[in-house]
Amino acid sequence: MAKVSQAELVKGYEGEIAYQKHMLENIGRWLSLSFGLTMLGAVILYFYSSVYWVAVAVGIATAAFGLITVLLGYVIYRGRRNLQKVIDDFEQKLNA
Repeated sequence: MAKVSQAELVKGYEGEIAYQKHMLENIGRWLSLSFGLTMLGAVILYFYSSVYWVAVAVGIATAAFGLITVLLGYVIYRGRRNLQKVIDDFEQKLNA
């Protein structure tokens, strides 16, 4: 197996860390969007459910979409933990 130089190691880890940070930012944007859509559906359900039957369907659909929002929050939590593990591993390899 070929030995990796320290410059290649640093470049690889820095690229991976930057990529994971970027992906966490993207997931955060999706979390904000899905939370906003869920709240919009809740408002529609609250104000228009007695008038329009479609509002009930939209409200139920956005409630289900709210579960996706919870999952995105969990994905962000796990992603941050994973990123910290990568950073810790990188620091350990630099100090070794």
